[in-house]
Order: sequence, then structure tokens, then C-alpha cells
Amino acid sequence: MGPLSGTPNRCPARLTAARHTWPRRAPYLVDTGPPSYLVFLGMKAEKLKGHLDLLLLSVLSRGPGHGYEVITRLKVRSDGAFQLPEGTVYPALHRLEGAGLLASGWEVVAGRRRRIYHLTAAGETALAEQAAQWREFSGSMARVLGASAAPALATAGGMA
Repeated sequence: MGPLSGTPNRCPARLTAARHTWPRRAPYLVDTGPPSYLVFLGMKAEKLKGHLDLLLLSVLSRGPGHGYEVITRLKVRSDGAFQLPEGTVYPALHRLEGAGLLASGWEVVAGRRRRIYHLTAAGETALAEQAAQWREFSGSMARVLGASAAPALATAGGMA
């Protein structure tokens, strides 16, 4: 029974232990931040989320590749800054394929059967649009930061 209404208590036991708190929170729902593999050179995962599609499309614009090859190319082209786990890249590749931006087929590579991804015409168009948006955004950020960011970056050990 509920404490005030006389009706059956519909809350799980783990939530009823702390009746005095509002809102009720389960003790295991503590936000500990992103997993360590989602932190890249001090950048939080949120900064990469909106750009993953652009990165993957860009890597595949240089030629078809299987998932692990895409991961490797991205790591090499970013000088190691983007070391993405398979659990991040493969779902994104599948999503992009579902959206019609990528197509894939099975091929044997080095004696192993692998799914090879390549850009579709829609993927090339999306890449061009997203790259233009990124250039506009990053140019605007550079103009806003401008000279005022140089002393802060130098103090923090970054490059101006």
C-alpha cells in the first residue's frame, strides 16, 4: 500500500527507500561522464557527436573500405586524435547505409570476407553539404575566437 493513499504502491523497491527526496532517483543512475574511450585529446564526446557522419563520409570519399579500414584511416588522417571504437563506427556506418548515403557489398580481403562500404551519389551530395556547413561554422568560430583566444591558448599550452 502507498504511504498516503491506501492504494497499492506501484514504485519499485529501489525507489521507495528514499521517499524524502524529490525527484526520486535510483542510486545507480549517477552520471559519471562519458566512457573514457569517448574523450579525445581533452574533447568530450558531445563535441564529436554531430560530426561523426561528416568524418566517415569524408574518409570513404577517398575510396571504399571495410569498417576496420575506416577506423584506421580516420585515426591516421587525424594524427591519432580520433581513435574511435568499433562500437561507435559500425552502428554509424549501418545508419548511413540505411539513410542511403552509403552502399555496401561483401568482398574477400586478405582471405577474409568483409563488408566494403562506399559513398552513393546521395552520400557525395551530403558530404559536400556537410563540409560546406562545417567550413562556415569553423570559420565563424575562428573569427569569434580570433586574437582574443591566442593568449588563452598559449597559456594553456595550445597553439595560437
